[in-house]
Amino acid sequence: MTLKLYGKDPLKMFEDVFNERLTPFFSNVGSMITPTFKVDISEDEKSFYLSADIPGVKKEDVKVTMEDDVLCISALRTQEEEEKSKNFHRVERSWGSLSRSFNMGGNVDTEHIQASYDNGVLKIVVPKLEAVEKKSKEISVS
Repeated sequence: MTLKLYGKDPLKMFEDVFNERLTPFFSNVGSMITPTFKVDISEDEKSFYLSADIPGVKKEDVKVTMEDDVLCISALRTQEEEEKSKNFHRVERSWGSLSRSFNMGGNVDTEHIQASYDNGVLKIVVPKLEAVEKKSKEISVS
């Protein structure tokens, strides 16, 4: 037997309120606590392609590293000093250290990764290693 309140399931009502009202709030609070940036990832036969939107960050403050199979993009967004004296009515832009990491797998050519940064967009090309043809051999059973 399920509990009904005026013909409605109270748990379903709570779930609906949480999904419609509270989830966007928690998402926004989470992005203020841990600022991040959006990344698109695609691939073809030859490479992986990453495109990261990091507006308001200077090229010198963007760092791309590859350790083991993990590609890490980090950036530092600073707050301008003169803005601290202003009386803000709303602050939505975040500053501080930003970072995203992606497991690229073991079939990438780490020596030929290319990265470019223009107008707030970081583009990274991670070439794949050429597929090594596996040789097959029949082994006799004795």
